[in-house]
Amino acid sequence: MSPAPPRPTSKPDPIALSLFANRFMSVAEAMGKSLQQTAISTNIKERLDFSCALFSDAGELVANAPFIPVHLGSMSFAVKYQLKLHGPELAPGDVLLTNSPSAGGSHLPDITVITPVFAPSSNPSDAPKIIFFTASRGHQVDVGGILPGSMPPTSTTLSDEGACIESFFVVRRGVFNGEELRRLLVDVPAEASGSSGCRSFSDVQSDLKAQISANHKGAQLIGKLIQDFSLPVVQEYMDHIRDNAEIGVRNLLKRTAKELGCVLEAKDFMDDGSPIQLKVTIDPEEGSAIFDFAGTGPEIRGCWNAPTSVCHAAIIYCLRAMCAVDMPLNGGCLAPITVEIPDGCLLAPSKEAAVCGGNVVTSQRITDVVLRAFNAAAASQGCCNNLTFGAGGKNEKTGEIDSGWGYYETIAGGSGAGPTWNGTSGVHVHMTNTRITDPEILERRYPVLLHQFSIRKGSGGQGEFNGGDGVIRELEFTEPLQVSILSERRVHAPFGLHGGQPASCGLNLWIKAPTEENPTPRTVNIGGKATVKMGAGDRLVLHTPGGGGWGVPSDEEKVEAKQHPATTVGWGPRGSLVDYSDRQAGF
Repeated sequence: MSPAPPRPTSKPDPIALSLFANRFMSVAEAMGKSLQQTAISTNIKERLDFSCALFSDAGELVANAPFIPVHLGSMSFAVKYQLKLHGPELAPGDVLLTNSPSAGGSHLPDITVITPVFAPSSNPSDAPKIIFFTASRGHQVDVGGILPGSMPPTSTTLSDEGACIESFFVVRRGVFNGEELRRLLVDVPAEASGSSGCRSFSDVQSDLKAQISANHKGAQLIGKLIQDFSLPVVQEYMDHIRDNAEIGVRNLLKRTAKELGCVLEAKDFMDDGSPIQLKVTIDPEEGSAIFDFAGTGPEIRGCWNAPTSVCHAAIIYCLRAMCAVDMPLNGGCLAPITVEIPDGCLLAPSKEAAVCGGNVVTSQRITDVVLRAFNAAAASQGCCNNLTFGAGGKNEKTGEIDSGWGYYETIAGGSGAGPTWNGTSGVHVHMTNTRITDPEILERRYPVLLHQFSIRKGSGGQGEFNGGDGVIRELEFTEPLQVSILSERRVHAPFGLHGGQPASCGLNLWIKAPTEENPTPRTVNIGGKATVKMGAGDRLVLHTPGGGGWGVPSDEEKVEAKQHPATTVGWGPRGSLVDYSDRQAGF
């Protein structure tokens, strides 16, 4: 028997509000479960680098499960872009696909699949009416470009990074358009100088079909919710949930104005010296604020420019994290906020700018700057430590596309301490929320051996509350491969606050295997952003940054830190516990 629907009212019932918030979130959770179960790539099935969410008929984020914050805060831009582009022509059975940064995307491997949900109608002559959208964004294993994995640290233009799709009906009135999908992912990006098309199209196509299926699952569950409670009630409580989030953020801003003042400022630097500057001006009466990024550096000839949608995603994440209200992250969080970003800066780059790192490193720096302005927490590791390796692509001799593969992972670090807590060690922080591939799966599927994955002891900043420690990850490659690292905080350390000490910077080392000509292994610092051709037996040792400390450390803590320098304890061969601190370069 279906539950009795609550009557529509201008004032929400608290119990019904909680019920609908959880029902909406459960729709997104079910979508995510479906996507994970039906996808085949390591990125989605094992690392969970995907997000699913529910959007209103106007493209506003309604609810999501706890997926990837940088996806969730920016997907609304993608839905609104497609709605503006195709709104009147959308019909039942349509599914749209996009990954363009100028169309609300983040970076090119993140492909968004958008499905309009139409109101049920008993009269076939009625024009279809969109009532919701379901959408999923998944990080695909490869979309072409100059390097396997489509995350080239050396890219200088968007075309270096692979296929860019502004808008495409991947399903049109129930018909899947596989031939055009192949053309867009394989043929078109291969036309760019030095670039290849998608190196593993069959895998990407399978994952996209899984996203389409997940969206359909969400549409079915929305239909069940409407059947149980009626469309007017469901839409009304959707509005109430959004209003609840808006009230929570306005109360946060009013409280902040009383405690810190009406003008908040913060500034930090990318490793190349580019500043990210923020001034927050709060209206204490309205509980609104202007986030002004004037003073931020210009567009970069590199890949860590961040699309505007990514900047908004970082802001909405920070506001939700600081807001003491139990609610889904949704569009109401940004209702009291005006965001001003200077045209042409690295947070609002041109359409041709390379952006693959903006989603994974610059978004983290924006988060640190926002939290610093609100005096909320010390800096976290400020990076996703993006590692890619693979093979295949355009053959340099023949010009033909060789089948290949790519692998991508993000590596944990330390989180920053706060006024009442220590940071956490070895954790994905802020804008990322992925897992790392299990060692058994990594070594079985790819030509790599995992020698060490351990806590980098002492890398967190000291303080009254200590920052979390980073990690050390050591990989040996068993065949020649193209290996790339895209990372930050290798120059500017994660800052502490209120007398807390900064954390240790990260470090990326290439250990070259001995040869007859050079019998002694060589250790080379490859820097924060590099791509190298590693030979069989070569190793990559990644030291990730820790988090900053909070408050002045006691004298005892300072002495202990001097007596116990950075050490690394981890699992050695056959499960033995090994202290690696006395080995050169921490390995």
